[in-house]
Amino acid sequence: MSSRHGFALAPTLRDLEQLRAQRAGSGTTGVVMTMGALHEGHATLIRAARAHVGAAGLVVVTVFVNPLQFGAGEDLDRYPRTLDADLKVAEAAGADLVFAPSAEEVYPGGEPQVRLSAGPMGERLEGAVRPGHFDGMLTVVAKLLHLTRPDVAFYGQKDAQQLALIRRMVRDLNFGVEVVGVPTVREEDGLALSSRNRYLSATERRTALVLSRALFAGRDRHAAQEALRARAREVPATPARAQALDALGESRAAADAHAVARATPCGPAAVRAAARAVLDDAARLDPPLALDYLALVDPSDFTEVPDDFTGEAVLAVAARVGATRLIDNLPLTFAVLPPETPGAVS
Repeated sequence: MSSRHGFALAPTLRDLEQLRAQRAGSGTTGVVMTMGALHEGHATLIRAARAHVGAAGLVVVTVFVNPLQFGAGEDLDRYPRTLDADLKVAEAAGADLVFAPSAEEVYPGGEPQVRLSAGPMGERLEGAVRPGHFDGMLTVVAKLLHLTRPDVAFYGQKDAQQLALIRRMVRDLNFGVEVVGVPTVREEDGLALSSRNRYLSATERRTALVLSRALFAGRDRHAAQEALRARAREVPATPARAQALDALGESRAAADAHAVARATPCGPAAVRAAARAVLDDAARLDPPLALDYLALVDPSDFTEVPDDFTGEAVLAVAARVGATRLIDNLPLTFAVLPPETPGAVS
């Protein structure tokens, strides 16, 4: 098996010396870090890397199931390991190298005594449910960035908190690498692609679809609210303009939109309520959805946004269906509500 650069895509590429030998003389290097069990979501990341670095660049895919980011009782032992299939997916998507090191290569001498701390952001949401998870994640990402030495690294937006923490680590610790987030890839029914989806039975999968449906309900409520706000901006700013538009039958409609846009719940409160309603219904399904959290957060620190928030936000959800834990999220943008215009409507 060979890539466009003639490098072998083989499971024998497992140690640092092999990696460095293959990288010698390459152009811009992009890396896609995975834990294997590659699917279309990973393939999308690899294609994004290929497009970014160009034909003369090098795309490295890492495959390493990192024990540091699995807590007690989590699925480290049953996490799927499908390297032969992964190589085919990687090559088809445009990878040049697959680096699949052993635990001994990544952690010589056993578990590292010195590890990165994810800080306060790493203790929220996923970090609260999975203590220490993000410390282990950042430690291995830092190590793999040092080992592969890329110019640019690609991560999926499905793991939004992970992506935010990697960006913060790169900035805070002056890593010389560009971090690119790639939008979430979904199956036709809306379920976010995940290596863990294969654990779901047919009935569990039907329940799991509630995660994306809840996010879409929040998004749709937000879109309706933003449409009203856009209409509200058409409320005339002066009595003279109001009279002119009133003659055209426009002023009243804009004023009605303005009033509805200011009604409660609105903004973040409305988004949370719409998503929560879908999740509450799912608790009565068979099998039920066991919710870990629903949160609408500021992507800069993953704290909950207030009801008067404006700017970029992330609507995130995590839940268990049977023995499988799934996460999902959607980005949203909250615009500024136009000011009141007393006397502008006749």
